[in-house]
Amino acid sequence: MMSKRKDFLDSVHPDKVQIFLNFIKLHKDGADPFDLTELLHELQRNQRAELWGRAVVLLRHALEAYPPERWVTGLGDDDADEMEVEPSADLKHTMAVLDGITLLCTVSLDVVEAGDTLTHLLDCAYLLNSVESSLPLSEMPLQQAVHWLFECWWKRGLLGKEELGWTAFVVCLENTVTLKKPMSELTRLHGLWEVLLTVDFNSDRGQSVIDPLLQCFLSANHIKREEGKRFLAFLFTWDVRFIRMIHETIKNQLQFFSRAAAVDVAEVYFRAWRKASSPYLEEIEVSCVQDFMQHALLLPRASPVHPKVRQILKYFHQQKFRQGVDEMLHRLYKPILWKALKAVNAEVRANATLLFTEAFPVHDPTMGSERVDELVQKQLDMLCALLEDVRPVVRSSAVLGACSMLGRCWELLPSIVITDLLNKLLLQIATDTSSPDCRCAVFLCMSAILDNSLSHPLMEKLLPALKSSLHDTSEKVRVAFVDMLLKIKAVRAAKFWKVCSMEHLLARLELDSPAVSKRIVNLLFTSFLPLGQPEMVWCERCVTMVQMNPGAARKFYRYVYLYTSPTNIVKLMLMIRKCVNSCIQKSADSTDDSVSSNKENTSVLEEVLSVKDTAVMASLLEIVVILWNSVQKSLERNQEALSYTTAKFASVLPEYLRVFQEERCTAPLIRLASLLPATAVPALRSKVMAQLRRADPVSPVTRYSLPLECLCGWGQLGWVVDLVVEWLSQTTPAHPGEEDESATQRVQFCDPVEAQPGLGLEYLTYLLQRPRTRDCLLALPLEQLTPLLQALSTWKAVLYSSLSEGEVSAAVTETALTAFSLHTRLNIHLQHRYPEGRDFIGALELSMDWVEKKVLPFLDDPGEDVSEQQMCLAKQVVESCLRVCRDVVQVAMGDANFNDHVLQLGSCVLLSKKGYVCIPLLLSVLTEMAQNTISHNAEAQEEQLSITLRIITNIFQKVLEVMAHRLRTDKEEGQELCCLSENALYDFLLVTPLASDREEFLTGIFSSLCAAVIIDMSRQLQKLSHPEEVMTPETASDLPPLSATIITDILKCPGVTRCFLTELSWSVNSEAVDSLSGLAAVAHILAIGRKAEKFHQDLKGIAVSVQTQILQHTAALVEPAHMQRVISENAIRTLSDLLVGRQDPE
Repeated sequence: MMSKRKDFLDSVHPDKVQIFLNFIKLHKDGADPFDLTELLHELQRNQRAELWGRAVVLLRHALEAYPPERWVTGLGDDDADEMEVEPSADLKHTMAVLDGITLLCTVSLDVVEAGDTLTHLLDCAYLLNSVESSLPLSEMPLQQAVHWLFECWWKRGLLGKEELGWTAFVVCLENTVTLKKPMSELTRLHGLWEVLLTVDFNSDRGQSVIDPLLQCFLSANHIKREEGKRFLAFLFTWDVRFIRMIHETIKNQLQFFSRAAAVDVAEVYFRAWRKASSPYLEEIEVSCVQDFMQHALLLPRASPVHPKVRQILKYFHQQKFRQGVDEMLHRLYKPILWKALKAVNAEVRANATLLFTEAFPVHDPTMGSERVDELVQKQLDMLCALLEDVRPVVRSSAVLGACSMLGRCWELLPSIVITDLLNKLLLQIATDTSSPDCRCAVFLCMSAILDNSLSHPLMEKLLPALKSSLHDTSEKVRVAFVDMLLKIKAVRAAKFWKVCSMEHLLARLELDSPAVSKRIVNLLFTSFLPLGQPEMVWCERCVTMVQMNPGAARKFYRYVYLYTSPTNIVKLMLMIRKCVNSCIQKSADSTDDSVSSNKENTSVLEEVLSVKDTAVMASLLEIVVILWNSVQKSLERNQEALSYTTAKFASVLPEYLRVFQEERCTAPLIRLASLLPATAVPALRSKVMAQLRRADPVSPVTRYSLPLECLCGWGQLGWVVDLVVEWLSQTTPAHPGEEDESATQRVQFCDPVEAQPGLGLEYLTYLLQRPRTRDCLLALPLEQLTPLLQALSTWKAVLYSSLSEGEVSAAVTETALTAFSLHTRLNIHLQHRYPEGRDFIGALELSMDWVEKKVLPFLDDPGEDVSEQQMCLAKQVVESCLRVCRDVVQVAMGDANFNDHVLQLGSCVLLSKKGYVCIPLLLSVLTEMAQNTISHNAEAQEEQLSITLRIITNIFQKVLEVMAHRLRTDKEEGQELCCLSENALYDFLLVTPLASDREEFLTGIFSSLCAAVIIDMSRQLQKLSHPEEVMTPETASDLPPLSATIITDILKCPGVTRCFLTELSWSVNSEAVDSLSGLAAVAHILAIGRKAEKFHQDLKGIAVSVQTQILQHTAALVEPAHMQRVISENAIRTLSDLLVGRQDPE
């Protein structure tokens, strides 16, 4: 061993480097007995000093032979231009020496003893420190070894630790910020935290790490993990000035934190506060905690930061059991909270109420008991006053606070205080007719009280007084009330049916919306479907509910699938079947093999049920259908269960149809039959078909909806299509020499029944309106649907006869109009189903051409050529066609050619004499067309899209011109047109902000609007003849009809308002408005818009320009007329009021 020590000492020399590297290799080889640590332990003090001196020499020699500046390029000078280069032998050798020296230094730290001279060892460390940043990326293990050496040096507290520890700290800090999984680095960083205390905040080093340190507060890895939280809390004690920087950084990013992250941040603040001492403690309290308090009070609730600030303060409030927290909260809240509770702003009072009640009681435990009691009583009085605040938002917050406070402090508060608060909550605020939000808050917050089991005896006595709230006019109050009943049931605070009777619950279940109904079903589920009891009991409870309220029973079993498995629902269906079978058997007084071969035990149901009780029997059959529909998809996934259930009901359905003849019972039976295969009910299928053929032409939808649903379920819808085609073909006026070639290919009906085309179209309308039946219809072969399209198309000739001759009956005309509408809509659905071609969209384009050529000429004023009846029919046809076009554009089914057709049709409609009657619908078409075009991002079609938008702009401008012309021609009809067009115009304007990158389109639209409004208002001003008539309008309704409609729609949406004001400003500044009446009209527009506080600066900018131009116009007039002077003075006065900020009294 002695020889090895001598050999190793001799190897640490520039001439024996390879031997030294071999020793290092042996040390790293776990199989070799050579251990460098053991060897160093055996060295004498002078030998260790000699070893470290030799190491310095070796390290310097290696660095001089191959200096760091060559490492960057230095993968070999000859190969410097290669993409991937093998490191040069010199570089490899140098890195091996550095690695060996680093290992030697690291092992040496374990054997350092008091009195050792560390000068040479420190020189090695300094040399390594000087080159560690220059190490190639490929030498990452060596770099990590150097950093570990520095970290060990710091932990040993040796001479020079500040320099080396700083390097280790900075590297570790950067790793924790940049690495995705820095768990080990976080642990190391926590061990090096004291390094930061050796660095002055103002020094270059201190300033260089500020940004990385602040980034730690935004890192989820630091915020979530224990080591990270400790380190972040420590950073508050580095320097007082750094605390404010930390706080500002967190505040700036707080809105992006999740709720969980906000809680972690709060924990960091709290830890920092707990460990801090003066002056850090005061800075944390004032600059951080109290600042959060200020923000929680003053931030609007809509702010994304507000809930996160509340979350942080809530954490502090939850730590009230910790020593010093109560005193701190009392001291920091004292100068701000009590003022905020009495603030003028209601939202500030509401925010303060939440903080106050969450922190209740806000007191200093060091005070005397009498002083604390007095302070708590004042706070309770304040809470009672807040519960009676004039603003609902404050009362709602006070309700939340009072309930949470009662839940937390029930055992601490006097019984009289508890009773008073509950009476105020349950007897006053819960019935507050002025605010549904307050009523809702009471029931939402009751759960906080019910969570405390000590409250249950008193709550059981008080809650029944609230039973009428189940029928509150506000849905959200009813939802909150039922949620409270669910909470009562969950915590077993009382019997929920004692709070609100079963009759009331069932009545509300029958009538209410899904949001309320589903909760009531959840509440009643275990009462009417007790899964722990036999299935017979389920059926008994079902009958009980039916007898109590059949409508509620239907609703209950409609939603019951949400709370149990499909297996249990099928079991209930089969049990109801068994019950009905037993009733039929009992009524027959003998064994009936078609129903059951053995008498079934029906328990108590035998005494209460009878086949003669039609209402109950019908309800049970309806419930079976409802249950089946709710689990149909689940049954389809389980063919075995589906086959079994189908077989069970198919075996009894004929008997049910024989026994139950009343219409109330046959309706659910037919629906049940539609769920079964057609082969299971062959007789019923024939009966249903005959029913559809012989139906009354004026039958209500309920008469034929069930048969159609049945045929749809059986896959027999093709029969209905053939029937409709036959009826349409038989009644279409025949043309000489024409014969329907497809007639021989269709099913022929020999039954002598009069053709009813109107009824056939009603069948078709029903099938197209409902998704399930529509899918079944469109799933038919195209060969079967083509005759239907042809039959519908032939009725256009009838429609044209009605237009041109006027001798066709009203009923036939109505049928022809319906056939035209269905023909266009069926083409849309078929185009969607078969998108590969243009056959169906092409047919729709032909219909549009037909409307343009054949129908639009009749859209004229009634006179000698066109009657009132013809004009109305033409309007109906055009509107029907435009609706279909709008729908096609809305779902983006049409291509560029189709869109061009639509715009061409719209232009032709506007140019027709009475085309203005279609303006509301035409605006909706333009809306969909503009939205479709703006959302199109195909660069290859950019030119086509720009053309389309230009055409839309031109049509829109023409729409405004036509509306203005109509008002001048027939004021009454023009006003009606403006009213009808208001909503459609608003929808169109809502699209314009989406086209922010299409300046030409925006300019075209809003320049048209500006011109229309200014011209319209100018004409009205020019018509005035008396000074008393010149008045500044207060609202849009004071304007002329067209201007009122436009301005009302513009002011509804801030985005549209901004676009309009931008264009108005440009028009004024460019002096496009060159008349005194036009400038006065602009002044009146600004007067109406001044109530939109958001645009005050824009309005004032326009007002200054308008005022200047009016003064110039007035000065240019040599002798202005009397009315011109009055209009000018009125406009100047209006603009002056706007500029000085005066508002008209409301």
